[in-house]
Amino acid sequence: MKLPTGSSLSLPMTVLNGVEEGPVVFLSAAIHGDELNGVEIIHQLLGSISPRSLKGTIIAVPVVNVLGFVNESRYLPDGRDLNRHFPGSARGSLASRIADLFMNNVAIHCELGIDYHTGTGHRGNVPQIRGNMDDPGVYSLTEVFAPPVALHARLRDGSLRGAASDDHRKILLFEGGQAHRFQHSVIREGVDGTLRVLAHKGMIPQAPPPSHSTFWSRSAKWVRARRSGVLRLEAALGDSVQKGDVIGRIGSTSPGKSLRVLSPVTGVIIGIIRNPIINQGGPIANIAEEDPNGGVK
Repeated sequence: MKLPTGSSLSLPMTVLNGVEEGPVVFLSAAIHGDELNGVEIIHQLLGSISPRSLKGTIIAVPVVNVLGFVNESRYLPDGRDLNRHFPGSARGSLASRIADLFMNNVAIHCELGIDYHTGTGHRGNVPQIRGNMDDPGVYSLTEVFAPPVALHARLRDGSLRGAASDDHRKILLFEGGQAHRFQHSVIREGVDGTLRVLAHKGMIPQAPPPSHSTFWSRSAKWVRARRSGVLRLEAALGDSVQKGDVIGRIGSTSPGKSLRVLSPVTGVIIGIIRNPIINQGGPIANIAEEDPNGGVK
C-alpha cells in the first residue's frame, strides 16, 4: 500500500513462535490511534514471555492504525474510523485496505484474539472485557481473564470483533482507561488478564491469580446531560450506585442553582466523562447494571 510520498504503509508486528506447537493467538492495539494503553500492554507482554517456554504462536500488532498513531488521532487521515471497516477490501478506501491487510495477514491464522481499547476522548473506562457472553467460548475466556467488569456486547458491523468472530475464532475486547496516556493500573489489569488466558490455553506455564471478583452485566446505560453547563461530579469511576443516587450537578461558572444528575439504574459506573464543560445531551456516566445470573443468558 503506497502513501502520497511514495513510501509503503506496513503493519508492524512481532511474532513469537514457541518451541512446541499450540494455539495461534493475536494481540492488537491502537486500532484507534490515540488509544495507548494497549500499546504498552502488548509491549510488557512481549517482554515477559519467553519463546523457550511458549507453546504455540503469538502474533502481536501493537499499532494497527499507524497513521492515526503518528498523528495522535483516533481516526485515519481521511477521517474514517478504522474499526468500522472490517473485514475490509483490497480495493476499497484506506481504512478498508488496512482492515483487509490485518484480516488476511493476522486474524485468519488465529483461533483467539484480544483487542485492546480505551475510552474515547475525554472519557475514562473501568478495565473491562466486552464480548458476546451468549457464546460459551467467549464467556469461559472472560471468566479466565477475570476483569473487574464483564459486559455483554452485541457484535458491531464493521468492527474487528464482529468481522473476526466465528465458530472457531473467539475475540475478547479489552477496554480500560483514557486516550492519549498510559494508566499503569489499567495496563496491569490487561497484562495479568491476558497472561491468565494464555496459561488457560496451555501456551505459558503460569499466570498471576486474580485479585478481585468480576462484576457481570448484560446492559449499560449512558446518563446524558439535561442541560449545558459546568459539570461537578460527585461520583467516581468504579463506584457502585443505587437508582436515584446523585452522580453530579450541572451548574455554571458563577454560584447559583444547579441541576442534579441522578443515576437511572442500580449498578457500577464503568465509564465517565473527564471534561467538566458539558453540552445538553452530552454523555456523563456509563452505568452497568448487575446481572444476577453472572453473565449467563
